[in-house]
Amino acid sequence: MPSSAATPGRCALPHACYVVISFSTRQCALLAHSAHAQEVVRWLRTSDAEKRTESLAWVVMPDCVHWLFRLRGHRLSTVIRTLKSRSARALHERTASRGRIWQPGYHDQRPLDERQLLACATYILSTPMRAGLASGLHGYPFAWCRWPV
Repeated sequence: MPSSAATPGRCALPHACYVVISFSTRQCALLAHSAHAQEVVRWLRTSDAEKRTESLAWVVMPDCVHWLFRLRGHRLSTVIRTLKSRSARALHERTASRGRIWQPGYHDQRPLDERQLLACATYILSTPMRAGLASGLHGYPFAWCRWPV
């Protein structure tokens, strides 16, 4: 999945679905703290509530976020920039820290059909299992999927 920072001119399609992975800059796994992960979850849900996105699945890992969503009339880069800036501001307030929270850019992929969407959602939900953070598909508190996978 290419970094959008490395592919200038990339055009996101309105109402298309995307899988986005964004990494934190902190080697100390800032998002491993449950209150910090919950803060990122809040901004994922806010994106849906503000009709920027329609989330299909997500997981907030200790060092990154995996997010499958449908764009709802906003640019892909704007949606990701908004998530990063809002969550970073909230985390700075919570931790009384400064500095960069998120790495620049992000990796994105556009699933082409319903089968690929479900495969992406399953992959996202299984990420904590592969990392040894959960024993089952639904055993991680900072993961969600709209379908019963």
